[in-house]
Amino acid sequence: MKQRDIWCVIPVYNNAGTVMETVSRVRDFEIGILVVDDGSTDADLCVLLSSMEDVVVIRHSRNRGKGEALKTALDFLSRQNASHMITMDADGQHNPDDIPAFMDAIRDDPNAVWVGARTFEGSAAPGSSRFGRRFSNMWFRIETGRDCPDTQSGFRAYPVRLIRQLKLSGRHYEFEMEILVKAAWAGLETKSLEVSVYYPDPSERVSHFKPFTDNRRISLMHAKLVGRRLLPLPHKRLVRQETNYRLELLRRPGTFFKMLLKENASPWGLAVSAAVGTILAVLPIIGLHTVTILYVTARLHLNKIMALAIQILYSPPFVPFVCIEVGHYLREGVFLTDFTFSSISGNLYGFFTD
Repeated sequence: MKQRDIWCVIPVYNNAGTVMETVSRVRDFEIGILVVDDGSTDADLCVLLSSMEDVVVIRHSRNRGKGEALKTALDFLSRQNASHMITMDADGQHNPDDIPAFMDAIRDDPNAVWVGARTFEGSAAPGSSRFGRRFSNMWFRIETGRDCPDTQSGFRAYPVRLIRQLKLSGRHYEFEMEILVKAAWAGLETKSLEVSVYYPDPSERVSHFKPFTDNRRISLMHAKLVGRRLLPLPHKRLVRQETNYRLELLRRPGTFFKMLLKENASPWGLAVSAAVGTILAVLPIIGLHTVTILYVTARLHLNKIMALAIQILYSPPFVPFVCIEVGHYLREGVFLTDFTFSSISGNLYGFFTD
């Protein structure tokens, strides 16, 4: 594979203070460089970009979002017959010295999506970034059944030909989650390699992330992906699917049961499993609760044991017993201790006739 088949793509929006250093350091490697100016209004940035003779610059007439900038890059690289694009941010957070590691990874598995897992230890990463990464990783696990240590990292390598075949609707930051999930659905492996990260002092940090607007977009994208995942329809496979290890485990009941216990058993995963089990257990679908819980948890890769255990709490006699005790206490000021048919039926009759 020729190194010029690999391009580094840098979306930029009003990052005049950092983009030149990033580009100059990428120049040390024999790869193509594409900068997508997403409608910047900074006059200094426009002058800087105009001076880049050995860098391809594509400009959007207005700000359209990071996802649209990456789509523009994919379209351009497809016309150039490029094999891969390595994406990195223009704010100086990513270290261009990690590019050779991505190039080696691409040669190791050219059909995989490689994600740079940021090392937060010793960095000034804000607490919101650390929490956001854990939260995003949980949803990726639910939607694909796979683990990825840093689904929010923008330092990635994509196989252009395969990614171009995905139907992607995201336009802003939600695009980066959508592309990971849909690539996994299409059979592409999601692999990670460790990369360094730099967070400047908060007073010097330039971020275009809008907490309310972009979190709403990301939440809507997750809702859309979960909804699609719940549909019993197959996904188009771009890469041959390997043998389903779950079917193989059915031949070994002991190992299969251990897998069920460990499946998505992180605190976040168990909490979501319990929440889903609770919601489904109280639905008025008499006789179908267990089947529904098993279907939903299987589609969303949740812990089935936890969800089914929670369902038991909402099944007779536990819930009716709690309801009778609470009702009796509210009416009489004491808990019911006489558990006979006449006392219980009398309490029910009094409740409905008072």
